[in-house]
Amino acid sequence: MGRPARSRSPAAVPPTAVTDHGATKISFRSRKIVKAPPAKPLTTTAVPPLAPALPALSFLGELAAALRHLHSADPLLSAVISSTEAPTFTSSPSLPAFHSLARSILYQQLAPSAADAIYARFLKLLPSASAAASDAVTPAAVLALAAPDLRAIGVSGRKASYLHDLAGKFAAGDLSDSAVAAMDEAALLTQLTRVKGVGEWTVHMFMVFSLHRPDVLPCGDLGVRKGVRELYKLKALPKPEEMAALCERWRPYRSVGAWYMWRLMESKGAAAKKKKGSASS
Repeated sequence: MGRPARSRSPAAVPPTAVTDHGATKISFRSRKIVKAPPAKPLTTTAVPPLAPALPALSFLGELAAALRHLHSADPLLSAVISSTEAPTFTSSPSLPAFHSLARSILYQQLAPSAADAIYARFLKLLPSASAAASDAVTPAAVLALAAPDLRAIGVSGRKASYLHDLAGKFAAGDLSDSAVAAMDEAALLTQLTRVKGVGEWTVHMFMVFSLHRPDVLPCGDLGVRKGVRELYKLKALPKPEEMAALCERWRPYRSVGAWYMWRLMESKGAAAKKKKGSASS
């Protein structure tokens, strides 16, 4: 979450010689022997096995299995899970890979409200803006947008170049929605970070929130690192190798563990804000 045996052509079976034992008279008259053409061997077309669907947290029962595992694997995390509303990973189709990655680039290093506004203007700028948003954001449509057009809606020149590089790689066939969906985590990290402006963090977020992959640990995310420090009462922010060692017990559901680290820091921030408000009143 094996592989059916490859279909083999049946072995050629030689024809059985038949003798007429009931004949009492044998004719010695010469006869012309006609050789029958050799029979064509039977062939079958090998059907390649279907690639198994990669696991996703939106699959029926997958999230429940993740929570059961994390409850039993990590008592400290179990307490956080018990006090926090469970995550939801939509089972409806998410945005196509290209659209989702373009959106990720637009949202980089921006406050959510500002990013939302730019993204809305970006959708209206597309030639097929009247179509559904998921259908309008295509490589060809993005390549048709000039850098000045993108700058006019608040997209920096650098981000405009990132969008064009992403669209160019999809248009050239270096990447495709179907290929991206079929890649495992290592391949995704290798292939997507070849796009300008797409780093490890962006790929990790894409894998968790767009592809719903269950076992992604965003070691470079500050919120997850702070959550791990808080959960295990560490003196300093853990480094990537320390994060990997501490969170190994969460495998194969490290994405869900990371999700709870974000919620842990949100609840801590809300509690501190409430305490500060109470003290000032």
